[in-house]
Amino acid sequence: VQLQASGGGLVPAGGSLRLSCVASGTSFSIRAMAWYRQAPGKQRELVADITRGGSTNYADSVKGRFTISRDNAKNTMVLQMNSLKPEDTAVYYCQVNAFREMEFRDYWGQGTLVTVSS
Repeated sequence: VQLQASGGGLVPAGGSLRLSCVASGTSFSIRAMAWYRQAPGKQRELVADITRGGSTNYADSVKGRFTISRDNAKNTMVLQMNSLKPEDTAVYYCQVNAFREMEFRDYWGQGTLVTVSS
């Protein structure tokens, strides 16, 4: 399973960005999808995740500002980020848990950089 993330960029504080992730490959079925981020000098952290049925979970730091969604038919996921803060600056990674070749495993995208200026 290959994941392609896009949509990062430079935005002023208070602005918005929309990240997208597309999964491709053969003979797979995605269970959960998630966005993680890693800021310079910090550990990678979960931003938001979404089940196949649409149940969502958010980090406290982004609740009310970020919205995660997915399209199961297209194997895509979106993270709408509003009211961005400088502390949201990080590389954002998409991650999926998918069934392929008789097992579930996690797959990661390459990351997209989000920079929020103060």
